[in-house]
Amino acid sequence: MTRFFPSRRDPSHRETGPARPVIGVVCCNEVADRPIQAVATRFVDPLVRYSHATVLLVPAVAGALDARSLAPRLDGLLLTGSRSNVAGDRYGRVDAPDDTLDLDRDAVAFDLAARMIEAGRPVFGICRGLQELNVLFGGTLGNADVGHHRETDDVTAYETLFDHVHDVVLQTGGVLETVMAQSSVSVTSVHRQGIDQLGTGLNVEAIATDDGLIEAFSARPCGGDVVAVQWHPEWDVAISGASRAFFSLIGRSLRHSMNS
Repeated sequence: MTRFFPSRRDPSHRETGPARPVIGVVCCNEVADRPIQAVATRFVDPLVRYSHATVLLVPAVAGALDARSLAPRLDGLLLTGSRSNVAGDRYGRVDAPDDTLDLDRDAVAFDLAARMIEAGRPVFGICRGLQELNVLFGGTLGNADVGHHRETDDVTAYETLFDHVHDVVLQTGGVLETVMAQSSVSVTSVHRQGIDQLGTGLNVEAIATDDGLIEAFSARPCGGDVVAVQWHPEWDVAISGASRAFFSLIGRSLRHSMNS
């Protein structure tokens, strides 16, 4: 059977709208009857709907990609949340939680994020992504296993995992306060690690009102935006203007990167 695929030169094959920027999203290593590469769909949907980006999944398999070659091909990068923790030896802590590690995710995320930042490309982080970026900038992590907004029970049902809501205060004049147009926001934070010492050159963007934990930061070390939040804006993006503003910020940064 002969199949015809119209070429770009065929006048009947027309693309509408401007080209969309490409954002890489680093996968996690999980097991579903066999080892797989996984990214929760809830991270992908807002990048399409609100960031207006094309999403490229990046396998968390050390040695499967050359970060130096891939970085120039991406307009930006998102480091998502994950069930795993950053390995303690990445920031010199031998007593860090080691029961849920993903060493290949560590290797790929740290290498690719560093290459992207050095190239002036925007890099964003959510939950584990914030922790990875803090460590990349020389910061450290500590246990975050107390407080009403953190979930430590591994058997908690997915449907109720993000029921814990708490408030964060946004830094006056910061990136997030500017795009969200409010001084505080209610968020969902689900994690077992948090920032202990903030990385060099990172600016605090948000602080939890109940315990003072740093919940967001920003930087522009090489000309590209670096913004990360400890909470999960992808979870309530359909009902939260602040969460939509976060993904709109990603979109603007990507388009600036694509056109620069």
